[in-house]
Amino acid sequence: MRNNDSATAPRSIALGGGLAGLGVLVFSFSLPATVLALDGLDPYLIGIGRAAVAALLAAAALAAAVARPPSRRDVPGLLAVGLGVIFGFPVLSTLALDAGASAAHGGVVIGLLPAATAVFAALRVSERPSPSFWLGSATGALAITAFTVAEGGGTVAAADLLLVGALIAGGYGYAEGGRLARHMPGWQVISWALVLMAPITVPVTIALLAATPPVWTAEAAIGFGYVTAFSMYLGFFAWYAGMGRLGVAKAGQFQLAQPILTLVWSALLLGEHLTPATWVAAIAVVACVAWTQRARVRTAPPSAALRRPGVHQPTA
Repeated sequence: MRNNDSATAPRSIALGGGLAGLGVLVFSFSLPATVLALDGLDPYLIGIGRAAVAALLAAAALAAAVARPPSRRDVPGLLAVGLGVIFGFPVLSTLALDAGASAAHGGVVIGLLPAATAVFAALRVSERPSPSFWLGSATGALAITAFTVAEGGGTVAAADLLLVGALIAGGYGYAEGGRLARHMPGWQVISWALVLMAPITVPVTIALLAATPPVWTAEAAIGFGYVTAFSMYLGFFAWYAGMGRLGVAKAGQFQLAQPILTLVWSALLLGEHLTPATWVAAIAVVACVAWTQRARVRTAPPSAALRRPGVHQPTA
């Protein structure tokens, strides 16, 4: 049995890393896709409407799987996920892009998300990252901050404040979702969060459709379709499953690669110019990712409640 456990652990860690990386890849397209959606849609409609449509997908998936409703103790966490990644991050990041931030600039600011996730993980998930882990994370955050300030000419705009609010909301939602993914399948975490928020997102979306008639250009349809199906829903299947296997703080460090990926997609899809500093930031980010992944993160053992028979264990 011990040999089997020894063989299973590396595979589980590798799978967790692969799932987290896949989630980051999906999310890296989110800001460019949002820019496309803004071609004909109101920013609030994009930020809230994608959650309303994704809730329909989530309800269908839960019904097809005959999923058991979440326990009462999990509802507060699911509501927290909703506040963070269903309302906070999508709405604030979309408003920032509408206020003039480029997808590339937004991607770099959002690169601070791993640090925010790690902080919330330490506060809410009882993870205790080692000093080396914190040093690597802080170095990556400083590198991204320096890059952002240099790109912005040393000024902080209103769009930057919105982006900071988005990354704080995202870090909170990621940490809460990763906590729940310890005992609930990752796809059910985002599905139930979307369904619980549907009584708000669906009526608000209907009202926004009436108040701000959308112009469905090809770009708007493609962008909105992506942020709805992938950024708001399918991406979290892999992301929360990876967090459940690796731990919230450590999985969150994979997002240090997200700003560089977003910059690349912004250049390829939107024609935004990449400066030489982008490649310097890329090297720094990759180095910090490798650093943090080698650092040990001590996680508090699951509570007795999570070890009770009949409670779901983390699954992909």
